[in-house]
Amino acid sequence: MSKAPPLPRVTLYSKPDCHLCDIAKARIANVRKRVSFALETVDITTHPDLFERHKERIPVVLINGEEAFVYRVSEKHLTRKLRALHPRSSIWERLARPGPA
Repeated sequence: MSKAPPLPRVTLYSKPDCHLCDIAKARIANVRKRVSFALETVDITTHPDLFERHKERIPVVLINGEEAFVYRVSEKHLTRKLRALHPRSSIWERLARPGPA
């Protein structure tokens, strides 16, 4: 029996009092109801290097360290991207697995 692949890792760069960040958080939470993934939320105001890099260019969403969204998060596109990385969430992968003998 093979070991399950690690869950995709989503990182959200945000800051307090950011309306777009609040929307991104809500959309990510909605997607998380359907697709499993590890989530880390980072307040860029507590990391000087991230604050300098992103300042007003937030929210930023990374998937496995790769930038996936800036400013706006699409639930549909986030779901697709995560399912592509998480084969257990694909109906086709589940159907392809051999059943019990």
